[in-house]
Amino acid sequence: MDANQLRRAFTDFFVERDHVAVASAGLIPHHPRAPLFTNAGMNQFIPYFLGEEIAPFKRATTVQKCVRIRGKHDDIELIGRTTRHLTFFEMLGNFSFGDYFKAEAIPWAWEFLTEKLKLDAERLWVTVFTEDDDASAIWHEQVGVPLERIQRMGEDNFWEMGDTGPCGPSSELYFDRGPSFGEEGGPAHGGEERYVEIWNLVFPQFDRQPDGSLPPLPHPGIDTGAGLERVLSVIQDVPSVWETDQLRTLIAAAERLTGRRYGDDPETDVALRILGDHARSMTFLINDGVFPSNEDRGYVLRRLIRRAVRQAYQLDVERAATPELVGAAIEVMGEAYPELVTNADFILSTAGREESRFRATLRSGLAMLEDTLAGASEVPGEVAFRLHDTHGFPIELTREIAAEAGVGVDEAGFEAAMAAQRQQSKEAGKGRLTAGSDLNDLYRSLLAEHGPTDFVGYTDNEANAAVLAVAEGADPEGKGGRLEIFLDRTPFYAEGGGQVGDTGVVETDSGRARVVDTTYALPGLIRHVAVVEEGSLDPGQTATASIDAERRAAIRRNHTATHLLHWALRHVLGSHVKQHGSVVAPDRLRFDFTHYGAVTPEQLREIEDLVNGQILDDADVSVDVMSKGDADASGAIAFFDEKYGETVRVISAGADSREFCGGTHVSRLGQIGAFDIVSEGSIGANLRRVEATTGTTTLERLREDEGLIASAAGLLKVRPDELVGAIQRRLDDQRRLEERLRAVQQASLVGEARTLAAQAVDRIVVARRDELAPDALRELASQIRQVDGVETVVLGGSPDGSKAALVAMVPKGAAKGAPELVSAAARMVGGGGGGKNPEVAQAGGRDASRLDEALDAVRGLLGLGTRPVLDSQRAGGLPPS
Repeated sequence: MDANQLRRAFTDFFVERDHVAVASAGLIPHHPRAPLFTNAGMNQFIPYFLGEEIAPFKRATTVQKCVRIRGKHDDIELIGRTTRHLTFFEMLGNFSFGDYFKAEAIPWAWEFLTEKLKLDAERLWVTVFTEDDDASAIWHEQVGVPLERIQRMGEDNFWEMGDTGPCGPSSELYFDRGPSFGEEGGPAHGGEERYVEIWNLVFPQFDRQPDGSLPPLPHPGIDTGAGLERVLSVIQDVPSVWETDQLRTLIAAAERLTGRRYGDDPETDVALRILGDHARSMTFLINDGVFPSNEDRGYVLRRLIRRAVRQAYQLDVERAATPELVGAAIEVMGEAYPELVTNADFILSTAGREESRFRATLRSGLAMLEDTLAGASEVPGEVAFRLHDTHGFPIELTREIAAEAGVGVDEAGFEAAMAAQRQQSKEAGKGRLTAGSDLNDLYRSLLAEHGPTDFVGYTDNEANAAVLAVAEGADPEGKGGRLEIFLDRTPFYAEGGGQVGDTGVVETDSGRARVVDTTYALPGLIRHVAVVEEGSLDPGQTATASIDAERRAAIRRNHTATHLLHWALRHVLGSHVKQHGSVVAPDRLRFDFTHYGAVTPEQLREIEDLVNGQILDDADVSVDVMSKGDADASGAIAFFDEKYGETVRVISAGADSREFCGGTHVSRLGQIGAFDIVSEGSIGANLRRVEATTGTTTLERLREDEGLIASAAGLLKVRPDELVGAIQRRLDDQRRLEERLRAVQQASLVGEARTLAAQAVDRIVVARRDELAPDALRELASQIRQVDGVETVVLGGSPDGSKAALVAMVPKGAAKGAPELVSAAARMVGGGGGGKNPEVAQAGGRDASRLDEALDAVRGLLGLGTRPVLDSQRAGGLPPS
């Protein structure tokens, strides 16, 4: 049985037992309590286990793609060195949401393994939680496992989602690979390589409280997981996961790439396994919307790619490695995950560009690290930082290479250097209302009692509704009077999919509240954040909910324009362009997307023309509600950072744009009005941002621009169409005047230089000259150096009375280099600088009040005594030497 057959057999087995086959979730989880990457089959079901959402089915089965890198389950350092650890793997799972429990889950696991997969029952061992007598009894009395092959274990057999919330015992199935793999004694006492865990049954049955107590859950659940690769290694009777059909094929691709043969050398085998494993991980991460970067998920992907490239380089691979590795991964996994084949070009190009960037600095970085490791006991933090910052070495890669040489890394020093560089502002919060945790029970009870809020805003701007609840909410502005209003139905759109929440009014017979934002308190439960303007609003009343229709119309124009912009970007720049975030507001739209280079002015013009051409064609905008599978088949674009249900809404904006979207849109493209791109630029590695306007906002901007042009033309006393020529003439005049001024200044500096040079002591001039810009001060120093009899010049001055400027020039081979002279003085005036040129150095500082003291320090370094300071120095006159 191969991997594809195992997936089908598992799914069919549980579908026959009334489970719904649910597609694998993406590797980017959506729940706030989920890990960085999807790392278990239950991740997509967290809201059901926590009771935040009602599961649409009682039983489910999945084959879930998983990545375990970074966090509690970071296996990357073990990859290639054990028989079972992987960064990417697949988890076979069956789940119950308050339906069946241990009495069904345990026998089904045994039945699948022994009857469907024909595993030898005598070689299966079971572990249960120390206190779980129920599970032990079912295994022994119902299934028939001998007591001597049922072992009780402690923490390893108790699952917890967190410090509080659902938790419960677990039971694991192990396969005994035989004496050649290690000591006997079962999973609890025997060899780890001998007893291989192949199935984990988790029984969430308690609800841990803050005080540590464990009351039972109202509806216990089942969460099971069986590692596909580990099961394959057993049924295919191979010594490790690396010899299973999928991974062995990927290792074979690594063999072809490197020219090395698997099995010839243990360390080479490790490298080949890493290449095979990382090929799969990088392929799936890129496919699921992760882009290489220095932050969060993007950093993990960058680390994977660069780790694989380094392994290939160590095996003397000079050509690009990722195309062959990724190509093999797509071929191996494409039948189970056809989206890999669809996105093959994008995946290959993304991995290839990242490899190209790293290879450009890999050789020099390795040489630098090898020099450091020679005879060292520790890699200094500053070196690790330079490797990261200049050569693109993730700290984990530096740590790994150093460990291979038996050397540690000064991680504290590295973090300090990173922190110093990282001084960049974090996005400030937008003042969104956050209700206290005591409201969570209210949210859940509203959702359980009344169900999701009925959103009628696709067709109506106003609706009559019942007030379900009114709660006092936190006010980020500290002004008081903010409420959270919950209605049974509403025309207010809750922020989502990049579209901002609606504003408007909720009014009852006894009061009126102005809605300042609309968000989701829980998925499906719309919260109206409001300020009371009159009277009060109470639960049970009938309310009239009215959105700001003019504001919504502007938002609709911008949202549909965002879809057209996305289409135009892909049309002009290529299908690799993926949405990476957006903001759809009434006054503007912002669209972030993946792209590996700047967008040229010509491309921007073409994009803008394409969008406006679609608007002028005035095609219909249609809305279709269909299954996610049908939507995918229709070619509609979905977004990796959005979570979709089984039924989705597809917006077709004209003939070319078709996207999943739950937002509000115009009915015809002509309603958008004029589309104008305001700005385009980089917001991070391989990330770009476009901002644009539509409709009346574009007209207002046009009028503002026309007004500015008219005002500028009036100042220059020309017609608007003559403005450019008039400005050019003024610039030419200014340029000629500046050239004449520079000539006068140059002549003045030459004369001043001779005067200062005449006061040299031991061929040295140290002087202060204020009211000169740093470049002019440097020019004066250069002129002094050109006078016979002068070798060393150090000048200091204040261009503006507050800041300090310093310059030093010394002859070649001087005992005191220019950087040494100028940096000593710069520190005294609260600055720095100096550079690496031993003959010329320049620096600055914030405190001109200590200039004289700083110049005296330089005189001391040069063996000169201090000099009195004349008032003429501060007026720009000639100081003494």
